Amino acid sequence: MVFGRGKRSKSQSSSDTDELTANAENQTAEDAAESAEDEAGAEQSEVEQSAERVVDPLDEIYDRQAHGPFDEDEVEEPEGYLNLGALLIKSHPGLQLRLEVEESTQRVIAVTLDLDGSSLQLQGFAAPRSEQLWPEIREQIGDSVESQGGNVEELDGTFGPEVLAKLPAEAADGSKGYRVARFIGVDGPRWFLRGVLGGPAALEIEAASDLEALFRSVIVVRGDSPMPPRDLLPLVLPKDAVAEPGNGPAKPAPGLSAPERGPEITEIG
Repeated sequence: MVFGRGKRSKSQSSSDTDELTANAENQTAEDAAESAEDEAGAEQSEVEQSAERVVDPLDEIYDRQAHGPFDEDEVEEPEGYLNLGALLIKSHPGLQLRLEVEESTQRVIAVTLDLDGSSLQLQGFAAPRSEQLWPEIREQIGDSVESQGGNVEELDGTFGPEVLAKLPAEAADGSKGYRVARFIGVDGPRWFLRGVLGGPAALEIEAASDLEALFRSVIVVRGDSPMPPRDLLPLVLPKDAVAEPGNGPAKPAPGLSAPERGPEITEIG
C-alpha cells in the first residue's frame, strides 16, 4: 500500500494555525501563573524557616579575623575583659578561671576556664610571621599521646583541623578507662593560641558551645618584643589579685581561683 500526503485548503490551514497559537498562548499563561505560585510558596517557606532558626555566624566558612580569636590590633577598646597579660578573657556568667603556675619558676603558664562542668585550657605562643605552627603541633600532640598509650583522631571542627585525644586513666574505684581531651588551635599574626577542652565539652557539641564562644572572643596581646617561636606568651595575675606578704598564695579576684599547677597532657616545644 502506498501512502500519499493530502493537501489542505488555505482557510483550513490558517484556522488550525490560529487555534494552535491560541492554545499555546493559553498554556504559556497557565504555566507562568503556576510558576509564580510555586515561587511565592517557596519564598514564604524560606521566610518561615529563616524565622524559626537561629543564625550562627559560623555557618559560614571559618575566618579567624571575622570570628576570632582576635589580635589586639583588631579590637577597639575591649570592654568586659579580664586582663591576664598576653590573653584577655571575656567575662561570662558562672565562669571560673584557674591560673596554672610552673613550680620551678613560679611563672603563670596557662589559664583554665571552668564552666558548667567542662574546662578550656588556654596557652598563647610566639610564632613566626609567615609560618603556621598548628599543623606541626598536631603531629606532636599525636606522638605525645601515643607514647603514653593513648590514641588520637584528627577531626574537622569549628576552627578547622583539631585533635581528639584519649589517654589511659584509672578511676577512683581502680577501674581502667580513658581521659578525653579535644585540642583546638588557631594561628594568628605572630602568635598561636591553643585550647584544650575537657569534660563533657570534649565530646558533646552542646556542652562545648559556650567554651567555643569564649575561645573565639579571646584577644591575644603579642607585643612588639622579639621572641623565639613556640615561647609561651607571658601571663600575669589580674590587677585584682593581690599577693599576701611572705610565701602565701595570691588572693584570687572575684571568680578567679588561687593559682595552681594544673594537669597537662602535652607541651609545645
